[in-house]
Amino acid sequence: MSRMRTLAAGVGFVAVVAAGFGAPVAAAQQAAGLVRVRIVEPKGGDSVKGPSIHVVLQAQGVEIAPAAEHRAGTAHHHLFLDTDLTAPDGAVPVGVPGIVHLGKGQTEYTFEAVAPGVHRLIALLADPNHIPLKPLVADTVRFVVKP
Repeated sequence: MSRMRTLAAGVGFVAVVAAGFGAPVAAAQQAAGLVRVRIVEPKGGDSVKGPSIHVVLQAQGVEIAPAAEHRAGTAHHHLFLDTDLTAPDGAVPVGVPGIVHLGKGQTEYTFEAVAPGVHRLIALLADPNHIPLKPLVADTVRFVVKP
């Protein structure tokens, strides 16, 4: 029986050690430029019929997860429509027109009532505390909304 406890304790130790490696691996991938975000839709230069604009996002090298889970090594999307990025050392603000938090781990979003004309969309990845990943992981597209 004592041998079984030792084996179980050893397996538990390995699981804890392995789980602890998740955050450093993600940080190493990020530093190497392996963490990326891409705006799949709309594509840069697209002309899209408004006023509703559907956005599709894709990330690689990092797990997209709900911010409320507060798991190390994860991120979630933020969108900036016709709005400049906020300071990279502070949290992405809430309640600012043009800034959308996809804090539930969503990879799609629809903007409503987007005016006709040229628009700029930035997708930004942030950690569970809404702090942008470092180095900055963002993608930008410009597109035209037609009535």
